[in-house]
Amino acid sequence: MSQTPHPIRTRIAPSPTGFLHLGTARTALFSWAYARHYGGQFVLRIEDTDVARSTQDSVDQIIASMKWLGLDYDEGPIYQMQRLDRYKQVVDQMLAAGTAYRCYCSPEELEAMREGQRARGEKTGYDGRWRPESGKVLPPVPVGVDPVIRFKNPPEGDVTWNDLVKGPITINNREIDDLIIVRPDGVPTYNFCVVVDDWDMKISHVFRGDEHVNNTPWQINIFNALGAPLPQFGHFPVILGDDGLKLSKRRGAVSVTNYEDKGYLPEAMLNYLSRLGWSHGDEELYSREQLIAWFDGTHCNKSPAQWDPAKLEWVNSHYIKQADDARLAELVKVQLAKRGVQADAAQLKPMVALFKDRCSTTEALADWLTMYFVDVQPSAEDLAAHVTDSVKPALATLADKLSAIEWNKAAISAAIKETITAHGLKMPQLAMPVRALVCGRVQTPSVDAVLELFDKEIVIKRLRSS
Repeated sequence: MSQTPHPIRTRIAPSPTGFLHLGTARTALFSWAYARHYGGQFVLRIEDTDVARSTQDSVDQIIASMKWLGLDYDEGPIYQMQRLDRYKQVVDQMLAAGTAYRCYCSPEELEAMREGQRARGEKTGYDGRWRPESGKVLPPVPVGVDPVIRFKNPPEGDVTWNDLVKGPITINNREIDDLIIVRPDGVPTYNFCVVVDDWDMKISHVFRGDEHVNNTPWQINIFNALGAPLPQFGHFPVILGDDGLKLSKRRGAVSVTNYEDKGYLPEAMLNYLSRLGWSHGDEELYSREQLIAWFDGTHCNKSPAQWDPAKLEWVNSHYIKQADDARLAELVKVQLAKRGVQADAAQLKPMVALFKDRCSTTEALADWLTMYFVDVQPSAEDLAAHVTDSVKPALATLADKLSAIEWNKAAISAAIKETITAHGLKMPQLAMPVRALVCGRVQTPSVDAVLELFDKEIVIKRLRSS
């Protein structure tokens, strides 16, 4: 990228017609990181002019997702539907200036127009029948028809911009028609509102997905018609699912908050999302502060990124291992509560410390720790393989010894060793059935460390259940 002017002002402008999906979250992350890198400002705008599909639940979810990811904004949320008077003011100015006009075509006329174009092998689009031109006689205004308002797009020439991600892009004005900027109900459309908003909010850099590339020529032409300064545009390639198809709200993409629910940490999601379309050398793991220091807008990929659930798990497992145990305990407490298990965070803290190296999410941690609060049911295969008639006397001995000791790891370890010696066993021959009966599984960390965190009476009861 070229030398960046100041002040830097970026924005994210999601539509509240569903959850904040991963592509929009990544765009928000890049916009936020760019503003933070240059000491600029980041704005949250809610593009809610799709009245039929916009919901307050979606707004709440978007704001919650931003908060969870730590993408703090300096202004907002700003709602487009609260700016209708401003849009009307600008439209009236454009009508007076001749850069916009009223069109009275009915939906049926427009469809007939497109059918005729298709039949003639032409590109479909509005044919300009209501577009005012010098010496042109317009049709009579029909009675009782609410018009749309169209932008009078330049008929000739090219629109060219140097895209911050993709490089130079040129689209001829003949490829685009006269855009509807106000619907018959008086509500303005996306491509018009976004220009007025970016102008009023002094947005310097617009980062978004490359599905917006085709909108950009219209928007640049509207900026120019208004005499407004152009922001710089950067369009990031799509994120592909593991099936090679684009992630979207309608196909494959789950919400950001779904990952929170499943026990991912925000710092892991921030780290992983930033690597989808950008890199800093070969760095894979880095902090929020490092991201801000490095993200100057260069090294953005021009090709689509591939969503890799296994890679995300690997990144999250790193941050789980690094996380403070008290913090993890609070998160696991929430996961257990979803299962109807009420646990105290102070009690969970040493459990988390013992098991977190084995887990990639707090949901997986909760899977492990449930055994401390809920009766377990060992598999028939584990019982048959490990809780044999030959080992049952040793289990009874161990239960007796454990009932008589002070409950700590050293005493538990001594009781296990004494039992092994008394019955002529090796450690796995006793440890495996103990794990199966007490934990419901045969693979755990050191058995004395695991047992220490149980209530003593639960351990003895489960050992004697054999």
